[in-house]
Amino acid sequence: MKHTLMFDRRILTHFDFFLILFILPLILISLTLVKEISPALFRKELFYIGLGFVVFFIFFLIPWRSLRWLIPFFYWSTILLLISVDLFGVTKLGAQRWLQLPFIGMTIQPSELFKPAFILMLGHLIQENPPPPGGYRLKQFLKFSFYILLPFLLIAKEPDLGTALVLLIIGYGVLFLVGVHWKIWAGIAITLAVAAPFLYSNLHDYQKKRIHDFLAEKPSYHVQQSIIAIGSGGMTGKPKEEATQTQLKFLPIASSDFIFAYFVERFGFVGAAGLIFLYALLILHIFSLGIHAHADYFIRVTAYGIAFLLFVYTSVNILMTIGLAPVVGVPLPLLSHGGSSFINFMVLFGILENFIAFRFNFLYNSGSKVTFL
Repeated sequence: MKHTLMFDRRILTHFDFFLILFILPLILISLTLVKEISPALFRKELFYIGLGFVVFFIFFLIPWRSLRWLIPFFYWSTILLLISVDLFGVTKLGAQRWLQLPFIGMTIQPSELFKPAFILMLGHLIQENPPPPGGYRLKQFLKFSFYILLPFLLIAKEPDLGTALVLLIIGYGVLFLVGVHWKIWAGIAITLAVAAPFLYSNLHDYQKKRIHDFLAEKPSYHVQQSIIAIGSGGMTGKPKEEATQTQLKFLPIASSDFIFAYFVERFGFVGAAGLIFLYALLILHIFSLGIHAHADYFIRVTAYGIAFLLFVYTSVNILMTIGLAPVVGVPLPLLSHGGSSFINFMVLFGILENFIAFRFNFLYNSGSKVTFL
């Protein structure tokens, strides 16, 4: 019996290949650096990257527009996982952020799983209720705020204030770009200015210490070693054998949190400028996808959300390594070693590519098809 698979060629014509072209150099740089730091970590990195591309294609092929009624279920399922962390979570390094998977002994971090569900939910809500002329008024703004502030409070309680603040920036950043009445933003700015001392007084001790270390005249040990590594790279960097800050283990967490410092030690100021330029191209390209989507709020919100996520992670990580931001454990996107962050971004890229490629709803029933027998 013959089986025929119908595939519309025009879907590929709308696939955004530029996104993949911007991602691949970052992945190759990551592999190069991690291999130099640790062959054992390199093997893990290869596994994470392979798994990331598998996940990318899975999420690209899911018909999100047809199954948009499932998005609230996806959102509330991850909210339940966040609540479960408070009840059954595993504590590591003083923070209760993980859930133990039964029978296999592995742990998952629900706050990482929540990011795709969060961005999808925002897109779903805005697509179902587009902004009126002049932007959303207070009633609609409070509705969106509920979906933003609920996970913020759950994640901040773990405590994981860094991730919670990232979600806050994504949520309200997307609303700002989509359209909210200016009086609401003015009211929020005044409220935050008045409440700042109270918010600081309720931070955990280790969070206050990070702020104190950042404001202190002398940076912390980690930042000192990072600055030494960056300075020793000079204009064009040095060979691997001469990158003593990393090879002699002075630079802490060189494969993840401080991988930018190692990159600059190896490739110098010229390499750092090129890497930052590559991130800027990637962020601006994704941001432009949202701008040109017009009334397609699935594309707009997903693109804006990913662009904000990339911008916040990249800027905070780089500023952290040069002593201009507190050390908060934020990875450098697609470059830092680790599975959770990389796979999360590949999930988001797959969802965005799906919204772009299938935005005209070809439904596989037009005359422009390739037939496989």
